Amino acid sequence: MGLIDRAMGLVFGGGGGAGAIAGTAAIFRENAENRAVREVELRDGALEQFAAEFTHPDKGSFDKFMDGVNRIPRPAMALGTLGLFVTAMIDPLWFAARMEGIALVPEPLWWLLGVIVSFYFGARHQAKGQEFRRAVAATTEVLNRNQSVENPALEDWRNAR
Repeated sequence: MGLIDRAMGLVFGGGGGAGAIAGTAAIFRENAENRAVREVELRDGALEQFAAEFTHPDKGSFDKFMDGVNRIPRPAMALGTLGLFVTAMIDPLWFAARMEGIALVPEPLWWLLGVIVSFYFGARHQAKGQEFRRAVAATTEVLNRNQSVENPALEDWRNAR
C-alpha cells in the first residue's frame, strides 16, 4: 500500500506536497484564495485613498470666514436675477426705469465687468482645483509611504522620477 499511496501522492498531491496534476493546474489556473486576498487589499487601498481625498484639513477661523465670503457672489447673482424677474412682474414701471439706466452704460464698461466676473470665477475655480490636487498628492504620498508591500518595479519607477 505504501507504493500506491506514494504514486497517488505524486500524481494528485497527497500528504501536503503538490502533485504533478495539482502543480500543473496551478500554472494554468489562478488560485482563487490568493485572488480574493489581492482583491480585498486593492479594494481597501482604494477606499483609503478615497477617504483621504475627502478629508478636510483644519483651517483657521480667518480662512473659514474668507471661504464663506467667497461663496456669496454666485448665490447673490442667481437670487438677484430671480429678484429682477419678480420685480418686473410686481412693478413694471420701476423695473423699466432701472433697465433704461442699464441701457445707458457704455459697452466698454460691460466688457470690463465681464472680464472681472470671468477672472473672479476662473481664478477661484483654478485655486480650488489646485488645492484639491495638492491634497490628493499629499495623501497619496502618505499612503505610498505606509504601504508594507514591497514592489521593486514601483520603487524603480519612483526613483526614476
